[in-house]
Amino acid sequence: MDWMPLLSTLAGAAIGITATLLADRNRWRREEARHASEVRREVYTEFVSALKAAGEEIRAVALGDHMSESARDTAVREAFRSTGLYTVSERLWLVGAPHVVAVGNEAFHSLRRLRDAYAGGVAVGSADDAPLIAQRRTAMAKMRRLMREDLGVGPLDFE
Repeated sequence: MDWMPLLSTLAGAAIGITATLLADRNRWRREEARHASEVRREVYTEFVSALKAAGEEIRAVALGDHMSESARDTAVREAFRSTGLYTVSERLWLVGAPHVVAVGNEAFHSLRRLRDAYAGGVAVGSADDAPLIAQRRTAMAKMRRLMREDLGVGPLDFE
């Protein structure tokens, strides 16, 4: 019996199966990477939006009239909490790239410092407010830049 045709067929089948498995594995990896990128994009967008909303909320409350210091403190802190920033911050910690989580955390803490200042009576637009706003802007710009890099989006020419 001639074994060559049988061995050739088996070798061809093994090569075909291996090639198919490798192609499927590569396709699966690409799909997983694409999905992970989409999830990160969603979380990054949600986090930046929540930071922005929280900043606007605490600023609006700080501009308002309050009967007492404790009423102002309570109102500013409640405005911060009501934006859902704590929840989306946890999502960032779960799916964000480590360097993005680090700068996101700094942006979060810069906003909390601003919140604490407003809660303590610092006036919006005052000399005490200016360095906190500058820190927040710097942290936000760095965070956005690193988020864009992580998502493969080119840098902005301004900011």
